[in-house]
Amino acid sequence: AWHLTFVTSVVACSPGEMKQEINGKKETVKGFNVKLQDTILFPEGGGQPDDHGLIGDVPVLRVTRQGAEAVHFVSSALEVGQEVQLKVDWERRFDHMQQHSGQHLITAIAESMFGYKTTSWELGRQRSTIELDTPSMKPAQMEALEVAVNEKIRAHVPVAVQVLSLDDPALEQVRSRGLPDDAAGPIRIIDIEGVDVNMCCGTHVSNLSHLQVIKLLGTEKGKKNKTNLLFLVGNRVLKYAEKSYSTERSLVSLLKKEGDNEFMSIIANEIGTEETLVFLTVGEEKGPGLFLLAGPSGKVSELGPRVLEMLQGKGAGKNGRFQGKVNSMARRGEVDIYSAR
Repeated sequence: AWHLTFVTSVVACSPGEMKQEINGKKETVKGFNVKLQDTILFPEGGGQPDDHGLIGDVPVLRVTRQGAEAVHFVSSALEVGQEVQLKVDWERRFDHMQQHSGQHLITAIAESMFGYKTTSWELGRQRSTIELDTPSMKPAQMEALEVAVNEKIRAHVPVAVQVLSLDDPALEQVRSRGLPDDAAGPIRIIDIEGVDVNMCCGTHVSNLSHLQVIKLLGTEKGKKNKTNLLFLVGNRVLKYAEKSYSTERSLVSLLKKEGDNEFMSIIANEIGTEETLVFLTVGEEKGPGLFLLAGPSGKVSELGPRVLEMLQGKGAGKNGRFQGKVNSMARRGEVDIYSAR
């Protein structure tokens, strides 16, 4: 969905190239670097990936920062001086807003609850990571942290943006991991009311309620004496739940089929069926199920089709094994009597 639009003009356009990963291989793509009068597309920085969008109908493939300016990489040239309409890929932007504001919240609460400082973070494609300055984190701490951040979301705490000049004494009170060497102009502060005040160039929600929910997935051992905390925010939690549910369903149906057939084979192998005829079934008393008939091959190939008929099933056999699916186990007893003859 394209929600945000903005009219601006092209200031510069020069040939350029970008390295892109295509099917796991890094390839160089040729195109043009475009500077605009102003932009609504976020250049990558502060742990947050760049926005995607359109300039007119030309897709923006990457946005990077050069000093105080954003450089938009596009595949076809744009005329300098022309007025253009910008559109931002809102789904991608909102996802980044949720993950980034979520990171600020987790970082602030982890520090106030346990004194663990965040040393870096990464907004990943599927899930994000906060690097905490602690050798380990107990499961009980992680649970308490998850409860605390979700309480703040339910309290719909406002998030404000302030802009301070570099010499403002108020900057002393602000959490920061240091400014980039080429930082120019005023400093942007993200203020989560009563929770955290932090220097940040990234895009954020205007209220914590927009985060919906935060799920802490677990921790992994990080670099030297650090712990990586994995998390999902908002829509990513919904997508994760949907994916987990469909994986679970396909596993269950797979295990039912494969597991039961394999289970019957193991039993038949244990019993030994060279001399003995074995008839095994899995399933409801009168409902559908699976069966295995094993024994001397002559007897099995003679009985197999008859069993199928009695149980309304489909199946096939070779080498003293006959197995298949059946629609009704109702006449299972008759098969036992018939097989015993």
